[in-house]
Amino acid sequence: MTQSIDKKLLRRIQGRGKGSIWTPTDFTDLGERAAIAKALSRNTKAGRIKRIARGLYSYPEKHPVLGDIAPSIDTISKALKGRDQVRLLPSGAYAANLLHLSEQVPARVVFLSDGPNRKVEVGKLVIELKHVTPKRVAAAGRMSGLIMEALRYQGENYVNDNTIGAIAKSLGKKQRKQLIEDLRLAPAWMRPHLKSIAEKAGAAT
Repeated sequence: MTQSIDKKLLRRIQGRGKGSIWTPTDFTDLGERAAIAKALSRNTKAGRIKRIARGLYSYPEKHPVLGDIAPSIDTISKALKGRDQVRLLPSGAYAANLLHLSEQVPARVVFLSDGPNRKVEVGKLVIELKHVTPKRVAAAGRMSGLIMEALRYQGENYVNDNTIGAIAKSLGKKQRKQLIEDLRLAPAWMRPHLKSIAEKAGAAT
């Protein structure tokens, strides 16, 4: 039975391919929690998978010179979202980076969450899940939520035409419509900027 769980677990991991990330909850259908934990431990010790943080395992991509390639922030966040069953919304410098408003990729990445506060360290990267009100993450998973957090990071007095134009270029028709619908979720100072973004995006389509 133990070998069967080991093989099924490894087959599932390999099926998704190199660079994938897993949590113990991804294997609950294969057996008891303790048996899954042991199977993950054995596969880790055998070098087939890698434990990158508490409760997170990767099937790492390998570079011929550099060795294991660290998983992307997006891949890690999706694994955390699935494990904890929470909504996650990029914030701060990372939100600005995703919208190409900043070239800086921070070493400490903050995601707003409707779950508990949590910190995950993967190598030199620190990912922090920060608990906020449900309204603050209501637009999680949507471009509108990302835009609001990027504008918060820039600050009320520092949003300019360049910022508005840059964001508008990355907005599709459906995303523009969603942004307008999500205006109610934004603070009052931000709404005129969001309307300008929607208008510029509409003029470009």
